[in-house]
Amino acid sequence: MPVRIIRTRRRNRSSSRSPNVAAVQYYGTGRRKTSTARVFLRPGAGGIRVNDRTFEAFFPTEALRKQIRQPLLLTETADKFDILATVAGGGVSGQAGAVRLGIARALVEYSAELRKPLKTEGLLTRDARAKERKKYGMAGARKRFQFSKR
Repeated sequence: MPVRIIRTRRRNRSSSRSPNVAAVQYYGTGRRKTSTARVFLRPGAGGIRVNDRTFEAFFPTEALRKQIRQPLLLTETADKFDILATVAGGGVSGQAGAVRLGIARALVEYSAELRKPLKTEGLLTRDARAKERKKYGMAGARKRFQFSKR
């Protein structure tokens, strides 16, 4: 019976990261309507990137940008973190709400003391409003088909 030689790879003992650099980041998930956002807060200068695009390029109106910055301005942490967000589903309004909730939750993970001011402003509450389903026998969720007396 022939002897089979099995080759095995040696394990690489060195880690991919250098040991003196601590990977510090805070994570929060946000949802709004049909949008879902995954938000990472990393120590930095205050840059915001959404789906690998700049914050200004992704959200077209100032109202949406203001909505997203709200938790950061309230807690005075706008210049402490760089924010990396990945958002999918829905439209820009739902996505902005999802990113805002994700940022607020990540800030609470960073410091539990920020929970009270965020909670009083309602930034930790998931907005449960969603589109109402269409019913059969009707034109939409509530609109009826045109009624004819005769």
